[in-house]
Amino acid sequence: MKATKWVSTAVALTLMGSVAIGCAKKEEPSASPTGDTKGTAAPAASNKPQEIKINFTAEPPVMDSSKATANAAFTFISAFNEGLFRTDKDGKATPGLAKDFPKISADGLTYTIDIRDNANWSDGQPVKAQDFVYSFKRTLDPATKGQYSFVVAWIKGGEAVTKAKTPEDVKKAQDALGVKAISDKQLEIKLEKPVTFFTQMLAFGTFLPQREDFVTKAGDKYGAEADKVIGAGPFILSKWDHGQTLELVKNDKYWDAANVKLTKATVNIVKDTNTGLNLYETDAADLAEINRDQLKLYAGKPDNLPKPELTNSYLMYQTKKVPALANKKIRQALGMAIDRQAYVDTVLANGSVSSTGLVPGGTSDGAGGDFRKSAGETQPKFDAAKAKQLLAEGLKEAGLTALPKMKVNADDTETAKKSLEFILAQWKQNLGYEAEANPVPHALRIELSSKHDFEIALSLWGADYNDPMTFLDMWVTGGEFDEGDYSNPQYDTLIKQAQAEVDPSKRAKAMIEAEKILMDDQGVAPLYFRTRAYLKKPAVNGLILPSFGQEWELKWVTIK
Repeated sequence: MKATKWVSTAVALTLMGSVAIGCAKKEEPSASPTGDTKGTAAPAASNKPQEIKINFTAEPPVMDSSKATANAAFTFISAFNEGLFRTDKDGKATPGLAKDFPKISADGLTYTIDIRDNANWSDGQPVKAQDFVYSFKRTLDPATKGQYSFVVAWIKGGEAVTKAKTPEDVKKAQDALGVKAISDKQLEIKLEKPVTFFTQMLAFGTFLPQREDFVTKAGDKYGAEADKVIGAGPFILSKWDHGQTLELVKNDKYWDAANVKLTKATVNIVKDTNTGLNLYETDAADLAEINRDQLKLYAGKPDNLPKPELTNSYLMYQTKKVPALANKKIRQALGMAIDRQAYVDTVLANGSVSSTGLVPGGTSDGAGGDFRKSAGETQPKFDAAKAKQLLAEGLKEAGLTALPKMKVNADDTETAKKSLEFILAQWKQNLGYEAEANPVPHALRIELSSKHDFEIALSLWGADYNDPMTFLDMWVTGGEFDEGDYSNPQYDTLIKQAQAEVDPSKRAKAMIEAEKILMDDQGVAPLYFRTRAYLKKPAVNGLILPSFGQEWELKWVTIK
C-alpha cells in the first residue's frame, strides 16, 4: 500500500489470509468474524475493562479515504469507518454495511447491493447509497488528487472523470459514471470490464462511504483532525494529538455494536522500540512491535507473534531529478552493491527474507500458484566486484567522473535509520561512494515521494490485494505511483497485456516477463520481503494482524 493498480479482467484471485491473534494456534478463538451477514453474538466479555493500548510507529497521514495511500492511514480509517464489505480473519470479504453479497449480472459488469437498514453514521444519520456515489465521484475528481483513483476508475466511465480538464467536463463525466443510488438503501455499480475480485475490493479503504455535508463543512481540514472525520464503523476517532496519541472509542451507533466488546483503544506513536518495549513490560502497552535484539528475549514465549506480510522494501530512484540515475548500469551497480542477506540478518533479524525479485513470496500468481516460485529469482545477486565494474561503465556512459552526492530519504524510525546506515556503508565499502542519510517523519517521506521530490528513497509497499499486479503496475510509465519516473515501453506493453488477458496462465507469464525486465533495469532495487515481530499481552484475544491492507483489525477484540 502506498500504488497505481490497473487490474486485469476475469482473473480468479485467491486472497491470502491474516494472522488472527486469538484465532491462531497460540490462542483459543474468541469474538472472531464468521461471515454471517446477520452478525453472530460474540462471547461475553470478561469483567476486565475492555480497553487496549497499542504502540504505533508512524503518525498517520491524512485520514481521507479519497486521498489516503499509507497503511497507517487506512488502519485507522477502517476502524472508524466501514465499506459495503469488511475483511475477516481469513482475508475474505464479509458483508459490512451491505446486507448481503452483491447480485452480479451474468456478464460480471453490474453489481446491485442492498445496504443494511440499521447502517448508521456515528452521529446517528442513516448511511445511504448516495454516500457511496458521492465518495466514488469525489475520489475520481482530478481536483481531489487521489492517487488511488485508478481503482475507482474500474467503474464504467471512471477514467473519463480522472482525465477531465475543466470543472464542467468533470461534472459531465461524473454524471455519466456507472454508479447510482437506485434508492436510499440500494446501490448499483457498473464496471468497464469484469473484475472477479471486485467484491473484495469494496472492502478496501478507497471504496468507503463519505458524507457530502460533513466533507463540505470540514473543507481542507477533512481527515486532518479527530473532529474532522466521521464514519460508520465499529469505532469513533475521539482523539488525535498529532505525533503523540490517537484514541478510538466504541461507536454505539454501529450496526453490529452488540458484537464489538472493545470500548477504547489508545494508540501511542512510539518510534523507538526500546521505549516501546519498556511500555509493554510496564503494562502501558498491550501490543508492541519489537526489533531483532528484543525478539531474542521473547523467543518461545506466548507474547511473541510474527506478522508475515505481502510487503516489500525497495530503493526508488528519481531518474528525472538526478540524470545519473537514468543510467541503467548505475542503478544496477547501486542495487548489486548491497548484500541483502547480510541486511536481513544483521539489521532486521525478525523473520524478513532477502528479496529475489519485486513481488514478495506468498503472493498468488492468479493461476493457482505462488508467483515467487513460478518466477524464480529475477533480481541480480549481490556482487561487489561486478557492481564496481558497472558503476565505472555507467559513469562513462553518463559522461561523469563520479556520482553526485545524493540524499537517501527514509522514515525516521529506529529500523529505517539502521537500514540507512547499512545501505550507505555498503555503498561506501563496495563502490567507494558516499551518500547522505535523510531520515524524515513518515508523512513527510510519503509527501516528498508523491511530489517526486527526492533523489533516492527507501520505501515500503504493502499489497492491497493478493495478486502480483498490486506490485507490478506501479511502474508503468506515468503511473500515479511511478514516483521515480521509471519508464520502459516493453514493460508497459507486458503489463497492459496482463491487464487484458483472461487466461490466468498467460496472464501470469506476462507478469513474470515484466518483472524480469524491471529487475534487469533495476527500475527499483528490492531489499527484502517483510515479516514483523510483535508482542501481545495474553489477555488480548481476537486481534487480527492482516497480511495486507492494514496494520491491525480491532473489531473482534476482547480482553480476557
